[in-house]
Amino acid sequence: MDLSAIRSIVDTALPRSIPEEFQSLQTKLRDCWQSVDLFDTGDYDIVVIPSVTLDAHELEKVRGFLHYEERCLFSLIRLRNPRTRLIYITSQPLHPSIIDYYLQLLPGIPFSHARNRLLLFSTYDASPKALTQKILERPRLMERIRRAMRSDRAYAICYNATDLERDLSVQLGIPLFATDPALGEFGTKSGSRQIFAECQVPHPDGSPLVHTVDDLARETQALKYRNPELQRCVVKLNEGFSGEGNALLNLRELDDRPPLPEIHRRFQTMRFQASNETWDTFKQCIPELGAIVEGFVEGEVKRSPSVQGRINPCGRVEILSTHDQILGGPDGQIFLGCEFPAHADYRLKLQHYGQLVGEKLGQYGALERYGVDFVVVQRESGQWDVEAIEINLRKGGTTHPFMAMKLLTMGQYNTEDGRFYSLQGQPKYYKATDNLEKSRYQGLLPSDLMDAIAFNQLHFDTSTETGTVFHLMGCLSEFGKLGMTSIGNSREEAETLYQQVSTALDRETSDEAMARLTMPFSWPSA
Repeated sequence: MDLSAIRSIVDTALPRSIPEEFQSLQTKLRDCWQSVDLFDTGDYDIVVIPSVTLDAHELEKVRGFLHYEERCLFSLIRLRNPRTRLIYITSQPLHPSIIDYYLQLLPGIPFSHARNRLLLFSTYDASPKALTQKILERPRLMERIRRAMRSDRAYAICYNATDLERDLSVQLGIPLFATDPALGEFGTKSGSRQIFAECQVPHPDGSPLVHTVDDLARETQALKYRNPELQRCVVKLNEGFSGEGNALLNLRELDDRPPLPEIHRRFQTMRFQASNETWDTFKQCIPELGAIVEGFVEGEVKRSPSVQGRINPCGRVEILSTHDQILGGPDGQIFLGCEFPAHADYRLKLQHYGQLVGEKLGQYGALERYGVDFVVVQRESGQWDVEAIEINLRKGGTTHPFMAMKLLTMGQYNTEDGRFYSLQGQPKYYKATDNLEKSRYQGLLPSDLMDAIAFNQLHFDTSTETGTVFHLMGCLSEFGKLGMTSIGNSREEAETLYQQVSTALDRETSDEAMARLTMPFSWPSA
């Protein structure tokens, strides 16, 4: 089917799936879009809705998930444009030192000038409900937001778009720069497999979406039959987050068509990636969320890279970055962090497949950011086999590190070699994580972190455009968890800066350092 036929089908289907008001608002984005750079630096009010609007059961597996609203704070760096006004909404008020920290990163902009263009709103609600739902439940808060923005020059951005974000966009009367939730299926595990098949991007053999344990067992049986040599497979909840909804199923010593009772028995012994998951809790999610099973990619030399792209309101696809993801958990399924850029041996292939996926998503009407996760395995010949695993139609774990670097350096990504260059032509590298986590860090306040940053000179230096940028600082006191992006002029420098932070925090929370805090204070004698 050619592109014009696909667009005709999509145009016919969209009015039934997208409210007319929302469609009308989205057209405003196309009217004002000229290029990515002009859109980012224009005279706009940006309403940031950092709600992580995902399944509550899945979010409970992520320690400190309420503070993940802070991951979009890189957006404050947009205030380096003196014409930008920014409205940021959170469930709980942000610590003042966190706001001060981001505003002090802005070179050439007086602190007071940037602060006057930033409006902070809070729902004062720490319940596990999605932030967007909390906003919708507070009409007076929404009215204050309406009065604070210039509705004819405003748009909203979000972490991920669901019906809640769409409803909020319509009620505020401003466009939402995100894929309409009617297309959200393409960001699920099963929807990803559909897109990969349609644009002929290699991906592991697997199943369609199922909603019962019996169907899951039958699909597992069929997968083994098609792939007799398959040793393991991955069972995935359709809307899992950061790999926490995955489980590894052992297929060793099974016949080509293993009996269904044996598969049911093995479901109970699966290795769950989330530490608090069990088969009893996992199977309860299958009827509501659905699940798939797909072959586990084996290999002695294996990596998990990703590519990130953006579809602008005019339908043009732009590749933004590639990363090698840092994974952890029992079987390396959980996202912990990333390194930029991905390895030179396969980063251009990632770009190519990412472009194909973006163009296919664009044909269906998707908008803004998307990411594609891969598994690559090095064969004896030295070549890398690349297989796509899933699509994320949201701002993922690689979004905020890249945008922090881009907004701080104002540089550009070069698709010719897959590297990012500052305005001075210097290649930039970084290592980032959302999970620098140790129990000894618990009790540290954001202001304590600022003291450690200043004393150990761990800050980002705008003159050299190297150093570390921190996020998730609100997680630190309760969970001992911190996020950071260490930016260097080489991969080795980024790694060194990253390790320096961990070493310094260990030193600041050592037994010796804590003992000094308990010593009585006395003024020096005259």
